[in-house]
Amino acid sequence: MSMDIIEGQVREITYQPAPEAMAEDFLASLDVAESSKATYTRSLRQFIDWLDDTDRKSLQLAREDILAYKNYLKDRLSVYTVNQYLTAVRKLYQWLESKKIYPDITRGISGIQKPDGFRKDTLTPEQLREALDAMDTDRLTGMRDYALFNLMARTGLRDIEVSRALVEDIRQEAGEAVLYIQGKGRSAKDKFVVLMPETEKPIRDYLQARGKVDKTEPLFISHSDRNRGDGLTTRSISRIIKKAFRRIGLDDERITAHSLRHTAITLSIKGGASLHQAQAMARHKSPETTMVYFHNLKRIEEAAERHINF
Repeated sequence: MSMDIIEGQVREITYQPAPEAMAEDFLASLDVAESSKATYTRSLRQFIDWLDDTDRKSLQLAREDILAYKNYLKDRLSVYTVNQYLTAVRKLYQWLESKKIYPDITRGISGIQKPDGFRKDTLTPEQLREALDAMDTDRLTGMRDYALFNLMARTGLRDIEVSRALVEDIRQEAGEAVLYIQGKGRSAKDKFVVLMPETEKPIRDYLQARGKVDKTEPLFISHSDRNRGDGLTTRSISRIIKKAFRRIGLDDERITAHSLRHTAITLSIKGGASLHQAQAMARHKSPETTMVYFHNLKRIEEAAERHINF
C-alpha cells in the first residue's frame, strides 16, 4: 500500500498497516551487516512496545508523539541507548517517507547530547603490570587470560573484535606480525593491529600450550568442561578482565574491559604516537574521535589548577 504526501500531510485512509509489519518491511530493506540489523531490530522492538503500551495503533504519528517517546526513554535508559533507539526510529520514518507512506515526522528531532570525555576510566602502566603479574600463568587458563588481557591493553581491541579472532588471523605484513580483525559494524576482517613482540609472545605461548591447534579455531577458547573448545563470548571476555581487575583491588563500575581500549590509546599518545597513528590503531572513523584523547591529555598536562597555591 502507498500514499501520497501533500504539503507534509498524509491523505486519509481507512486501513492502517500494523507497526510490526511496517517495521519488518523496513528491516528487510536494509543493506547493512547482520549485527547492525540486529541493533535496529532491538531498537524498533522497544518503539513498537511503547506504541502498544500507550495505545498508539499506527505509525501515523505527530512530531509530539516522537518527543514523548524521547522523554520516555530519557527517564529510563543511558544517553547512548536513547540515541541508538532514536536513530532507528529516524531511519524508519525516512524510509516511510521515501516510500510515500508517511511523512518523516522525526526531522529536526535531535538526540541527547553525549557527556564529554569517556564513560570508562583509564589505567596506569603500574596497574596493568600488577594485573598481569597477579595471573597464574602456570595454568592454561592463566596463560590465556594473560595473553588476552595483554593483547587488549597493547592494541586497544574491543571485546567483540577479540571474540571474533581466529588463529589464522595472525599473519605477517611487511615482516611484522599483525592480527586481522573484524571491527565494529564491519562485515569483513579488513583491518589489523600490529603485534609487537611483547604482545605476540604470550599468545604464541598460549597456543603452544593448547597443543595441536587448527588455524580455523578461535584464538581464545573456553577450557571449562561445559564449553571446552568454544570461542570466548564478549561476556566471557568482560568477565575475565573484570576478575583480573578485582584481583588487584580495582572493583569499580567505571573500570571494565573497555577501559583497556581507552588505556591503550592514551598510552600510545603519551608515548609519542601522532594523531594519524593513534587513529589507525583505534580504527576511529573520524580523527575528531581520536582528538578527544589528545585534548584530555593536554588539559591534564597544562592544567591551570597546577598554578594555584595557598
